[in-house]
Amino acid sequence: DTMADNANPLFPRRGVIASAMPTPRRRITIPSAQDFSKFDVMYYLKGALAGGICCGITHGALTPVDVVKTRMQLDPAKYNKGMVGGFRQVIAEEGAGALLTGLGPTASGYFIQGWFKFGGVEFFKVQAAKALGEEAAFKNRNNIYLGAAAIAEFIADIFLCPLEATRIRLVSNPTYAPSMMSAMSKMASEEGIIGGFYAGFGPILFKQVPYTMAKFAVQGKTAEMIYESMGKTPADLSGASNIGVSLSSGVVAGVVAAIISHPADSLLSKVNKAGAGGSGGIVSRLSNIAIETGLFKLCTQGLGARCVMIGTLTAGQFGIFDSVMAALGASKFHFHDPSKGH
Repeated sequence: DTMADNANPLFPRRGVIASAMPTPRRRITIPSAQDFSKFDVMYYLKGALAGGICCGITHGALTPVDVVKTRMQLDPAKYNKGMVGGFRQVIAEEGAGALLTGLGPTASGYFIQGWFKFGGVEFFKVQAAKALGEEAAFKNRNNIYLGAAAIAEFIADIFLCPLEATRIRLVSNPTYAPSMMSAMSKMASEEGIIGGFYAGFGPILFKQVPYTMAKFAVQGKTAEMIYESMGKTPADLSGASNIGVSLSSGVVAGVVAAIISHPADSLLSKVNKAGAGGSGGIVSRLSNIAIETGLFKLCTQGLGARCVMIGTLTAGQFGIFDSVMAALGASKFHFHDPSKGH
């Protein structure tokens, strides 16, 4: 009987029946590396505040460098002895106090700009990652950096432009008005809101949008390469070590961004100087300035000083931003590669 049972496929043994039945599978849920619930309104407000502080402090601290750089761009025939020589000329002719010309509009303008720029980049970056999903977001992280930076900078420049126009007017003509508010009032009454404050909006977009896109994308990529070379993630390192990575990657990002945006920076400095480029519309004035100056000079005049300034400034911005975020108890969003686990 036993042999018959074994040989007859119509009557298999119980053990055979049990082994042939499918085993129920357990559903394994892989948790997401990103807990998006922590990226709420308070997170974005903290990011905006940290951005305002880092931009206001760094741009304000570099006002003397910016004064000399702007003078070199506006009057290269006079200020032709390099950065150090420019400092000496300004101090000899106008006193050391002249190096702080435009400090008010610089610090306040860039606080506002930093608020919208850094806060906006965090907002748009996180929203894109949520919409695409973790894997797609990681694969497209460079495009997300570029897109988030472009949108955030456009919004920020709407608020920055009037203050930047005021700063350049005060630097190019220190006797124009005794204070930021009086200068803004005078410019509005003489030239109107658009003519006085937004004549340089096109150039500021051409300067700031590529600059910010390069700044965030290059800093993100450089930081990623540094972490990979150490075999670590941001979560593995201390706060001080992460800030060190931010400073190092910030220098690289700043120099690249400065080179990319320098021609537009030169145009912006010149178009905000009263009477520059003739009396026509903004496009014709910009064309006249570009023709008079020449492409090579637009790309190189004051570039060395700007690379030093922007390299230092960008490193400081990312370092201060991360420090303030940590002090506020916020953990900065980082793209995560799902294939590498947690």
